[in-house]
Amino acid sequence: MSKDFQGRLFVFSAPSGSGKTTIVRHLLAQERFGLEFSISATSREPRSNEKDGVDYYFISAKEFKQKIKADEFLEWEEVYMNNFYGTLKTEVERIWAQGKHVIFDIDVRGGLRIKEKFPEETLAVFVKPPDINELLRRLKNRGEESEEKIAARIAKAPIELATAPMFDKVIKNYDLEIALQEAEDLVDDFLGLEKK
Repeated sequence: MSKDFQGRLFVFSAPSGSGKTTIVRHLLAQERFGLEFSISATSREPRSNEKDGVDYYFISAKEFKQKIKADEFLEWEEVYMNNFYGTLKTEVERIWAQGKHVIFDIDVRGGLRIKEKFPEETLAVFVKPPDINELLRRLKNRGEESEEKIAARIAKAPIELATAPMFDKVIKNYDLEIALQEAEDLVDDFLGLEKK
């Protein structure tokens, strides 16, 4: 991968429903950071509100496996059976070519792999939910997934929560406004910016 621009990588990982996507969207709106969202590739079907090339690059499981063989991913994961997620190397190159820093909203294993590959350039942040019951409530309120999918996400949550100490920082998302400010402070510090 090209390293002409020494961009920073900001990884935000958490169990589904922790609020990491809300935090990432907030940070993207802060122009002073110069962040660009890393669009993950996935083999799952798009949700009703999702667009290809905006929310994800939606590709078939067959195509995903071909790209794995061709070593086109920075990281990838088979999250559920034949349900892949990953970060294409070209995606990070695209963002760095714009002179921007990369921000990821990503599975915990994928986030830790990026940190492993770019230890100095990456700030890995784990977003911790209040508790499992709150996660369940948030996932149900989304109204986007079957009971079966929600149950699978909840079953994975304790394993994901156990990885929190492996991240550089942990944000406890008990109060969204406080969590957003903490996230801004972490990015400010990592980029060496003066706080607003």
